[in-house]
Amino acid sequence: MGPHNDSGKMAFDNKAYYNDEFSQGGAAVTEKKPPAEVAPSGPRELTEEEKKQKRGMLKNVFVISFAFMCLFTSFQSMANLQSSINKVDGTASLSTLYAALVVSCAFVPTWMIKKFKAKWTLAMSMLGYATYIAAQFYPTVYTLVPTAILLGLGAAPMWSAKCTYLTQVGQKYAELVGEDTEVIITRFFGIFFLFFQSSQVWGNLISSSVLSMGNSDTENEINEAALKYCGANFCQDQDLGNVTLDNLDPPPASKIYTMASIYLFFALLSSALIALLVDPLDKYGENDRVGSSTGKSGWELLVATFNHMRHPYQILIIPLTIWSGVEQAFIGADFTAAFVSCGLGVHMVGYVMICFGVCDAICSVSFGPLIKLFGRVPIFTFGALVNVAMIITLLHWMPHPDDLILFFVVAALWGVSDAVWQTQINAFYGVIFPGQSEAAFSNYRLWESIGFIIAYVCSTLICIESKIVILIVFLMLGILGYYAIEVLERLKWLKKDEQDNVIPIDHLFFKTKD
Repeated sequence: MGPHNDSGKMAFDNKAYYNDEFSQGGAAVTEKKPPAEVAPSGPRELTEEEKKQKRGMLKNVFVISFAFMCLFTSFQSMANLQSSINKVDGTASLSTLYAALVVSCAFVPTWMIKKFKAKWTLAMSMLGYATYIAAQFYPTVYTLVPTAILLGLGAAPMWSAKCTYLTQVGQKYAELVGEDTEVIITRFFGIFFLFFQSSQVWGNLISSSVLSMGNSDTENEINEAALKYCGANFCQDQDLGNVTLDNLDPPPASKIYTMASIYLFFALLSSALIALLVDPLDKYGENDRVGSSTGKSGWELLVATFNHMRHPYQILIIPLTIWSGVEQAFIGADFTAAFVSCGLGVHMVGYVMICFGVCDAICSVSFGPLIKLFGRVPIFTFGALVNVAMIITLLHWMPHPDDLILFFVVAALWGVSDAVWQTQINAFYGVIFPGQSEAAFSNYRLWESIGFIIAYVCSTLICIESKIVILIVFLMLGILGYYAIEVLERLKWLKKDEQDNVIPIDHLFFKTKD
């Protein structure tokens, strides 16, 4: 979850993915397509020098992949725990993070990569994540919010630089070995996400192991009288009278420090690996590139992003894109606090989220082939139905330690539906906005980040039952908007220009001119 999230699943059969950057927090950054003129010449015999170059390129791909795994082993797990160990300040910092990310996406990546080059942009941006982890040693609004801003500003250029590096190296590798460029780039991104997706498992395993360490049976006992305040009845600042929610008390400072120390080590290690082991990208023709696929400045990209909202399909897909951010934030902050921490204890958050992450990763890989078999509409409908079933369950289920298996089932099924949204909304943007990927994916980043902000701001202001209602509203509006696009596209009810793009909404209704 988070600028991981954001975003960050695999569905490489869609060529729009070569224009998009993948991240858990919605920090997608558009990137230049591989040159169409690079054609495979067939596998060729390599000289010893060329074999050395090939090994060097693969080394860079694996080091970057491993570095991101280390970084998000730290960040994702710490983000999952914020609503449990730093209830108010932690969730406030996460909403600030995504606000900073929105600003960063528009203005920072192109400038920073041009100024510091891809390698050093990666290394420096990773240090922003390290500062947020370090703030956990003294978690107040004065430490968490500024470091969250620093992290948010660095996240977009980091993901953009990663995409730039893998794409450029993939092109050079394809030329060297005589294989198709898109196949190689797909393979490199596959390697990357194999490492990246596993970070959810390692990070949560560390947190739960540390938080469970030395716990006695008495410490793990749940106050039966307090359980009625969990689940849909949960509120951050509720008046419980004489009842105490002991299982929601933050863990001892010693355990938080131990956990933060481990995570800080991994975050710093990720930056060090990039700085020490990754070759500068100018070795592979970095100076031949432009900062974005069209060479737009940050201001020009921002104008293009808002101009793109005139597209009828963009208006219809906004609620589903916001839903993508809202549901990710809900499972990472509200579900972990109101159901897992309240019903089982903070030490179980990591184990339950491992289940979520594993199912999410497996299904992310599986939905690409399933789309080819069944088409988009059944997969989107399946994701919506699974989420509706889980939302209804959460609305009526009173979490209890005796229902241990149900905690994991809900997390697993939420992971299944999340995989639908993270792979297929991304791909759908590429399908319905041909030739407009840069502005389209900027909108994707913008509206998904707004979903995160809405969820994290609401996290400390309203109770879980109200948040679940918000979930239902965005899901229903989102899926109806999606169906409307499918109907309009299949029945061809909207006028299109000579490039086969739908005419902007002001042109359709008011006959205006650009």
